[in-house]
Amino acid sequence: MAGIATRSAPTSAGASAHQGQGNYQFALVALTSLFFMWGFITCLNDILVPHLKSVFQLNYTQSMLVQLCFFGAYFVVSLPAGALVKRISYKWGIVVGLVIAAIGCALFIPAASYRIYALFLGALFVLAAGITILQVAANPYVTVLGPPDTAASRLNLTQAFNSLGTTLAPWFGAMLILSAATGAIANATPEQLDASRLAEAGAVKLPYLMLAAAFLLLAAIFAALKLPQVEDEETIEPMRGGGSAWQYRHLVLGAVGIFLYVGAEVSIGSFLVNFLSQPDIAHFSESEAAHYVSYFWGGAMIGRFVGSLVMRHVDDGNALAFNAVIVAILLLVTVLTTGHVAMWSVLAIGLFNSIMFPTIFSLALHGLGKYTSQGSGILCLAIVGGAVLPMIQGGLADTIGIHLAFLMPIICYVYIAFYGLKGHKPSYSAARHI
Repeated sequence: MAGIATRSAPTSAGASAHQGQGNYQFALVALTSLFFMWGFITCLNDILVPHLKSVFQLNYTQSMLVQLCFFGAYFVVSLPAGALVKRISYKWGIVVGLVIAAIGCALFIPAASYRIYALFLGALFVLAAGITILQVAANPYVTVLGPPDTAASRLNLTQAFNSLGTTLAPWFGAMLILSAATGAIANATPEQLDASRLAEAGAVKLPYLMLAAAFLLLAAIFAALKLPQVEDEETIEPMRGGGSAWQYRHLVLGAVGIFLYVGAEVSIGSFLVNFLSQPDIAHFSESEAAHYVSYFWGGAMIGRFVGSLVMRHVDDGNALAFNAVIVAILLLVTVLTTGHVAMWSVLAIGLFNSIMFPTIFSLALHGLGKYTSQGSGILCLAIVGGAVLPMIQGGLADTIGIHLAFLMPIICYVYIAFYGLKGHKPSYSAARHI
């Protein structure tokens, strides 16, 4: 990446990056709390899915509406969010996103009180809309808070705290939500079953009320903070090209990469418990398998902390391609083997997944100048892959088996390797004509 001439194109941004470096470091510390929170919220859905499935007696397709509503919000909200952030600045975009996320969490209380599944889905959509605005504002903000050459490293460091959230959320959810699950009551009357499910539905009230309070507190803190002004970045002319972010080939290819990466990660994560429960893999109970899933997310957390250091000295594109190839190999091992070899190979994927999202994101936004906010909106729109690809893998699991279904994500990682080696390099002629 360092060899690309456009890497240093926005020289004024590079100069400003060295001014007020202490303020930038303080801002990055504050931003890590946001990455932690949306990682926490996203992974908490994995607890919410089985909980609501029990409360409302849903089938698997109906319960997957949770993920569809959550990730579908990225598709609906991302582009308007990009326009909003460009108008009101990164800082106030963060504040608005936090307030909307708090409202979404608060809506879980009437949803639980009335025990209406549609209200839960609506609350999830509002919550995800707030998280989407946070993503659109905070990800590019991190990339411009400092020298362009270390943008991917900074984003990997903050994303490591996102993984910390995904690691802790299952424990939080199991303690405050799943602990209320009573299971089937032998010889229970319809009235007793109804009362039991109402109590289970109410279990989400306290944790989501706590989350609403946390989001509001963060909104107040960010509103009061004097964060570095980087709006000048939005006035910098982009590398070359015309009138919108869509005209930049490396951004469009990066959006495809985000779609495939998020879809692959969610697909793998969604099937881990069922996969580890297979007789020819580990034959765990679901609760035992869920314990081992923490290794998957813990590996992603460790990988991002390590990656934030290593990628200061390694070319971003090469690092991305290397990790994608390793994951493709691990998936092949998973498909071709059984027992603990297959189990540990699929769990190890988390370690190598770690740097992919922030690295693709920073490479795709490089050199966009005043189109950075719009580009961020496009990339967040592509997160809808997390709603689409798991449905495809689910169909494959139903037809060819859960084991062979892990062939599907390999295609995603082959593309990501291509993007790291070649696709992220801006093509000026393509930028003018796409």
